[in-house]
This record gives sequence, C-alpha cells and structure tokens, in this order.
Amino acid sequence: MGDESAERRPAGELEAGVLAALWSAGGPLTPGQVQGALEMSLARTTITTILSRLYEKGTVTRVREGRGYAYTPTEDAPGLTARRMHSELAKDEDRGTVLARFVSQLNDEDERLLRSLLDGGDIAPDGGEPGFGAGESRPADGRAG
Repeated sequence: MGDESAERRPAGELEAGVLAALWSAGGPLTPGQVQGALEMSLARTTITTILSRLYEKGTVTRVREGRGYAYTPTEDAPGLTARRMHSELAKDEDRGTVLARFVSQLNDEDERLLRSLLDGGDIAPDGGEPGFGAGESRPADGRAG
C-alpha cells in the first residue's frame, strides 16, 4: 500500500474548489459541469458526493435537471465565511471571551473597519471604509473627522 497521507488534500480544499466553480458560473451547474470547471481531476462521483454534502449543510441548493441535479450556492464567499464564523461562535458558551480574543487579534485596519461597521457604517465597494478616499483613513482614535 502506498503512503496515502502524501496524496491527501487539506481538509476543505475539495469543497472550496467546488464552491469556487459554482460562484464563478453565475448559474446552476451539474456535477459534470463542475467537473469540467475544476482545475483538478476528480471523478464525477467524488464531485457528486461533495455537492451532496454541501447540500446537506445548506451551502448549496439544487434543482432537478434530467436524472440528476444542478447546484447553486446559497450565498457568496463573504456570506459563507460569515456563516462559518457564526457557527464557530455558537459552539462556545463564553461568547464574550471568544469575541474579545477575536477582536484582540485583529490588525489595525480590520479593527477600524469593524468599529466603523458597529457604528453603523457601510462597506465601500473596494472593501475599505466608506467616506474615505484613496490614501485617507480614520484618525487614530477611530472616529470620523
């Protein structure tokens, strides 16, 4: 028997690849279409299994297409990340400590962005803070000028 651990992909890599293919498609894809869109070679049965698991998790929806299904993501990548963050937070009874540690590990830019969002700000289209032009930022105290 060969060393299977050398061939194993990191956890979540296959799901991430399948989701990336679905996000870039702009419409529902069958397992065969996902297979064609992926840069890695996987058996169609493997892709079908991944899609079925994503469906069971609520990450994708499916509609009947022929004898099988076509799949669509339920949300975009940032939405999925946010849902995962909520899921992890819900696993711990001491939410205050979890949130405090999360915030303490943010870099200055992310901390300013989070503060702006909590103060009722929006996210600018480029992901930066709204109301601030290129090269501009909030003052050191984090308040708008």
